[in-house]
Amino acid sequence: MRTHYCGSISESDIDSTVTLYGWVDRRRDHGGVIFLDMRDREGIVQVVFDPDTEAAFELADRVRSEYVLKITGRVRARGEGTINPAMATGTVEVLGKELELLSEAATPPFPLDAHHAVGEDVRLKFRYMDLRRPEMQRNLIFRSRLTSSIRKFLDDNGFLDIETPILTRATPEGARDYLVPSRTHSGEFFALPQSPQLFKQLLMVSGFDRYYQIARCFRDEDLRADRQPEFTQIDLETSFLEEADIMALTEELVRSLFSEHLDVDLGEFPHMTWHEAMERYGSDKPDLRIDLELVSIDDLMADVEFKVFSGPAKDPAGRVVALKVPGGAVLSRKEIDDYTRYVGVYGARGLAWIKVNELAKGLEGLQSPILKFMPEAVVESLMTRLEAADGDIIFFGADRRAVVNESLGALRLRVAEDLGLVREGWAPLWVVDFPMFEDDGKGGLTPLHHPFTAPACDEATLRQNPAEALSRAYDMVLNGTELGGGSIRIHRPDMQRAVFEVLGIDDREAAEKFGFLLTALEYGAPPHGGLAFGLDRMVTLMVDGQSIRDVIAFPKTQTAACVMTDAPGAVGEQQLKDLHIRLRQAPAAPAE
Repeated sequence: MRTHYCGSISESDIDSTVTLYGWVDRRRDHGGVIFLDMRDREGIVQVVFDPDTEAAFELADRVRSEYVLKITGRVRARGEGTINPAMATGTVEVLGKELELLSEAATPPFPLDAHHAVGEDVRLKFRYMDLRRPEMQRNLIFRSRLTSSIRKFLDDNGFLDIETPILTRATPEGARDYLVPSRTHSGEFFALPQSPQLFKQLLMVSGFDRYYQIARCFRDEDLRADRQPEFTQIDLETSFLEEADIMALTEELVRSLFSEHLDVDLGEFPHMTWHEAMERYGSDKPDLRIDLELVSIDDLMADVEFKVFSGPAKDPAGRVVALKVPGGAVLSRKEIDDYTRYVGVYGARGLAWIKVNELAKGLEGLQSPILKFMPEAVVESLMTRLEAADGDIIFFGADRRAVVNESLGALRLRVAEDLGLVREGWAPLWVVDFPMFEDDGKGGLTPLHHPFTAPACDEATLRQNPAEALSRAYDMVLNGTELGGGSIRIHRPDMQRAVFEVLGIDDREAAEKFGFLLTALEYGAPPHGGLAFGLDRMVTLMVDGQSIRDVIAFPKTQTAACVMTDAPGAVGEQQLKDLHIRLRQAPAAPAE
């Protein structure tokens, strides 16, 4: 049986006999001596076979990359001049005595070392090979150890690991459900959970005052680098704690994870209101490593003749902002045009700009096609407010508030990345005081988080002015990524009904979709709240990954497909019949 992992061999094992199992990472033949780099999940060690061990040497001569072997040998120090400082095991090697071939291997579809770029489509098709790469091995081992630390922290703090159902009922939580047809209930469907939200609230009603779960969740929505159709949440809920208590507890959890696994002290977690975050950064998850900020200039632009600026400046739903980028005057017209197209993705109809070439010369020292539309006094006030300096560029956003915030907020990140204005390190914060609701675009309101979030006001105030109501919600943000979000929940049925009414959910619909929750709240529900972290996102940040697909063993593509198993796929007629499903036929193409 195995005595050591390959990557765990060290100088303390010198003169010991070890048995290793693993894959051949590389084979080399140097003057009648065969070197095999043996690899397993813990790393690589060099194994040497010489002709003195005739049978083992003969077999070693025939093995190739990715063959699976069992090797027994003696650990010895490497000779002077052969030490490899790039390897954790670079001061030792194993003199092979016995070798057993456990499995041969076809030529890999791509090189497994970190120096070769491989298309993601190929990596996902042969994911079992991709996962052999050291980078992927490290990521998944890190994820496993991080998860163990999370469980230990929560166990030590009195939380109970309780599973909630995977087959449940569809609920409106802001994304599309994956539906599962029922064979035993004709024409009816289960839904895969977008989160364990309602069940963890019911656990609070049940008296389990501290719950957690490493929960699998599902959302049928358009994908991005930080989204997958199935993902993992660190889900927790507590009773009898206020938001400050929950925030302190979860902040301690994250601090402990970064300290234990990265030897990083995250420092202070400042608090920022949602309104301040949107005004200053155009985002509810601002990256505080970037010093660039949006500056409101509505008052300066309200009376200019340039209607592109004056219109939004006078519109209560509009906004005009400036984004000063130090050193940005070096940007070429082509680069500025690229940024203009970039903000267009977020709904912006253009991107005005001013280059500050020589501030002391007044208007003559500035460069921009919009200067002719702006009075000199306004330009001077603008330069003063922004504390502009030679070499700066100033970008402008003028439109509906949501468009300005989203487009200039995205531009802030893009420009900072391009010009090297993102500081190294970690910048955590809490975003608090979110609005309860936002405009649904149809004249109504929709919950900014979910309809079970408690408002910060009383029921009467909520009904009188729901659009201005704030929620008792809080999001933890790290380096511009939302690590987790949570809230105090509604625990009284009258308040829950009031929120449903604001959302246009009448008593009949509420009873049909949430009757079980409303009934449970009638039986003595404790004040409670919680938070859910995105485990995939957290691990991606901690290993400096490019996408959450880098930290998930078998992820889907951006079209929510598995190219390895060719899922989703068609099913047979009998199975559809058993599920009471008939597929609609696509219309035939018209005859020529």
